[in-house]
Amino acid sequence: MIELAGVTKQYGEKVVVDDLTFTVRPGCVTGFLGPNGAGKSTTMRMMLGLDRATAGRVLIDGEPYARLKEPLRRIGALLDAKAMHGGRSAYDNLRCLALSNRIPLARVDEVLQEVGLGEVAKKRPKGFSLGMGQRLGIAAALLGDPEIVMLDEPVNGLDPEGIHWIRTLMKRLAAEGRTVFVSSHLMSEMALTADHLVVIGRGRLLADTGMQEFIDRNSRSSVRIRTPEPEKLRDALAAAGITATEQASGVFEVTEAPAERLGELALEHHVLLHELSPQHASLEEAFIALTGEAAEYRTGTSATATADAASSAGPDAPQTTGTES
Repeated sequence: MIELAGVTKQYGEKVVVDDLTFTVRPGCVTGFLGPNGAGKSTTMRMMLGLDRATAGRVLIDGEPYARLKEPLRRIGALLDAKAMHGGRSAYDNLRCLALSNRIPLARVDEVLQEVGLGEVAKKRPKGFSLGMGQRLGIAAALLGDPEIVMLDEPVNGLDPEGIHWIRTLMKRLAAEGRTVFVSSHLMSEMALTADHLVVIGRGRLLADTGMQEFIDRNSRSSVRIRTPEPEKLRDALAAAGITATEQASGVFEVTEAPAERLGELALEHHVLLHELSPQHASLEEAFIALTGEAAEYRTGTSATATADAASSAGPDAPQTTGTES
């Protein structure tokens, strides 16, 4: 378990992380999201004792990282795959880490095989592709067989097979009861992998909630209806007090009623339907709606889209304030 309580990081007058409090719990994959400049990397560095918090505290299973004995056995992390020594072989990089934490050397071969680098164990990482470097970094994170795994952009540079592999790995680790904390800009991957989300913007906590709850709260879902009898459908919906937006001839969007209710109305009024399909909001849409104003760099087009998405998110959507990081 990772616990943050009032964590703040300030450089001079610039507040990069602002009073963050949340808990990363075992048994699920927790996604860590935020726009560029939100303070995600700084937060993860403070979790690992690489940066010192200006205020607040971070605890790893109840202890500060600095007090952990043989820390790789407690928490494994991938923050920068390029941090490996380019002149040492992949095996020797992991061997040095293993010796420093009293990890059996047999474990080095095990993790190299697990990440698919067994055949290049004696080669130097400076010649590795980006994806191979990522795999070596993940091997280092898994080396101590830790109960907590923290990964920053783990699919960066991986091919489709590699992306599927890391997704499966994270789910397996969580199913084993481990704490899995992963930061990524790929919303499609987070939607498939994460069970819980922690979202920050300009250093402040915006959301700490389950995946589906986050999507439901920060975006709009609708039902698409297509019929060759638009007038009959319009009359049936109006009689029930339901407003429909006609998108094209015979194609309607309804946001005020579920598909089941709309199907019942069509049946009652003998309206022929060619399509009745729920249109579920995506994680990406919900993320943009919540964090649009917290983005460090925004184009005019995306800013307009953000405003539209935010208006559809409703009055309960969390508001973003604070100092830009």
